[in-house]
Amino acid sequence: MAGGELKLLGTWASVWACRVRIALHLKDLRYDYVEEDLENKSDILLASNPVHKKVPVLIHDGKPISESAVIVQYIDEAFATNGPCLLPSDLHERAVARFWSAYIDNKLVAAWVKAFKAKTEEEKLEGTKQMLVVVETLEGALRECSKGKPFFGGEGVGYLDVMLGGLLSWLHGAEALCGVEFFDAAKTPLLSAWAERFGALDAAKAVLPDVGKVVEFAKMKRAQQDAAEAAAAAAKN
Repeated sequence: MAGGELKLLGTWASVWACRVRIALHLKDLRYDYVEEDLENKSDILLASNPVHKKVPVLIHDGKPISESAVIVQYIDEAFATNGPCLLPSDLHERAVARFWSAYIDNKLVAAWVKAFKAKTEEEKLEGTKQMLVVVETLEGALRECSKGKPFFGGEGVGYLDVMLGGLLSWLHGAEALCGVEFFDAAKTPLLSAWAERFGALDAAKAVLPDVGKVVEFAKMKRAQQDAAEAAAAAAKN
């Protein structure tokens, strides 16, 4: 069993940090959590992630690891005897889990960002449509990976559950912001039931932020974005 001190640099609103915190809770690992101010980044964050200067960063015995997917895999491997194994033991199933994890980041998150940053209703609608297509594809991924069991990982929570589950508060917030139910019990019944099961986990309840708080934060960020764009446009005139 790996030991040593664990410290996590993150922010409450970071879905990437939520993933790592959920993994740490599932593994029943003690760690120090440092809430970062991304408008005034700490010296330890800048030194620990000099390339991207972003959260999350997990520091294990003074050695930093960046990127949520990399960190979650590291936690699973370094603390293999703690809690459940997140990555499948079968190499093909492990590769499939990594494929869908990349799909979530490259397609689902990208579509959400497009809808959030949309300047027109048409752009917002396009981003929303893209999210719906991705969610329908993930319904099939859940069917394939779960083999009829409750989670992507089967009977218990696995790597893909953590990677998608860390986004749950933001996905529910997007439903409120976009006026669309992405995990629709009629269209994506497996994902709808999965979201309820995952949200009921102790690890999820301990980590995932309140959806209302997420919505207010998103509105504030959008207002800041609009104000910055308006100021930039005025400066050109």
